[in-house]
Amino acid sequence: MDRRTFVGALGAAGAASLLPLGNDLFALEKIERIGVQLYTVRDRLKASVEKTLAEVAGLGFKEVEFYGGTGGYFNRPPRAIRQLLDRNGLASPAAHLGMKEIRGSWNRTLNEAAEIGQKWLVIASLDDADRSSIDAIKRTADIIHKAAEDAKIYKIKVAYHNHETEFRQVEGRRVFDVLLEATSPETLQVEMDIYWITKGGGDPLEYFKKWPGRFPMVHVKDAGPPPGYEMRDVGKGTIKWAELFAKHKEAGIKHYFVEHDDPPDPIASIKASYEYLRKLRF
Repeated sequence: MDRRTFVGALGAAGAASLLPLGNDLFALEKIERIGVQLYTVRDRLKASVEKTLAEVAGLGFKEVEFYGGTGGYFNRPPRAIRQLLDRNGLASPAAHLGMKEIRGSWNRTLNEAAEIGQKWLVIASLDDADRSSIDAIKRTADIIHKAAEDAKIYKIKVAYHNHETEFRQVEGRRVFDVLLEATSPETLQVEMDIYWITKGGGDPLEYFKKWPGRFPMVHVKDAGPPPGYEMRDVGKGTIKWAELFAKHKEAGIKHYFVEHDDPPDPIASIKASYEYLRKLRF
């Protein structure tokens, strides 16, 4: 009998009276460190990196994920970015990049990431040519495998961030499935974007079960009802967050990054999502 079954069988009042004070055996879990994908506040970053990182930290975020690959640090050297993070009590476990960095400036990208303290470099998406057929996906997987071998030297892992397109079929197979099968957890981990997999018709829980431990990061943004699946702040849509995050150990989730692609007010958006996640128990 797990903790939820136990508490449900006894009833909230009965369970509370039977559990000793200070006994957290059946306590629900929470997210200890909430992060944000900085693409959400990209316009503010372009105006002032220093002010925006301080603003993000002031809301309570502990982790940030950069975007844009090499050159995505707003003309500041990695050392300066690391100093800004330290000054604001922030860490950057990951950054997004494109296949162009892997094919081109990979060593430079790895050096920058290591200096900032990042542990994952996340492929933000694939070009059409990289996923146009099963053979194309397998060729892409071979490139990723070589990149992952290089990254090991820096104690960095390569990951992949999905959109909805990965859940369309190519030659009768989902692109996402072919990519995961053509790589290994050691070669390619996954940053699951919960919004996009939902819009694409995939089920996160099915993937957590099929590929346990392969999802160290998630993008957390909500979806309105079908068929439009309007992107919303976390807690203002239809996604069942507690149900999903209750499987965090099975999935292997370590980092939770709030994101909204185009919010009317970026700071208000990430604040609303942060406050929802701060109170969430699962």
